[in-house]
Amino acid sequence: MSQNLTLARPYARAAFAAANDAGRSAEWSQALAFAARVAGDPQVQGLLGHPQLTLADAVGLVAIDGADEAFQRFLALLADNRRLSLLPEISGQFEELRAEADRVVKAKVTSASDLPAAELESIKAALVKRFGRKVEVETAVDASLIGGAVIDAGDVVIDGSLKGKLARLQTALAG
Repeated sequence: MSQNLTLARPYARAAFAAANDAGRSAEWSQALAFAARVAGDPQVQGLLGHPQLTLADAVGLVAIDGADEAFQRFLALLADNRRLSLLPEISGQFEELRAEADRVVKAKVTSASDLPAAELESIKAALVKRFGRKVEVETAVDASLIGGAVIDAGDVVIDGSLKGKLARLQTALAG
């Protein structure tokens, strides 16, 4: 997977530069997300590697309807270099670049059960204070955490789950 991320990085940077320069990063974001979902489909992956698939057909397969010409040229470049399979990684890295440019921190809060809105707002406010940036929060539920929550905000992971506390305690007792 890390090799795919390494291969995808220059394409993501080029896509972001092109989209940002044209003032169309939101449109490219949507188009890349769509293309990534299509390219990530197991049936489509088999088609993308087929030697009889033309470049135009490959681009048509993953392009969102109404995509601008520059985006279609970007997809054609990927198809020409046999890199359409990297679209999920390219899309992810594009979103990271966009968030950085917009000074937005994307955080994922995974809790053992649904969090009340007030508690989620409290977590968001604490993250805004910590990072000094706008924070977009995505939530998920993982019952295996037993209690508490895990907050993943890019390079920062805060494990306040009961499962994490038990694991740390077990490690401390074993050592």
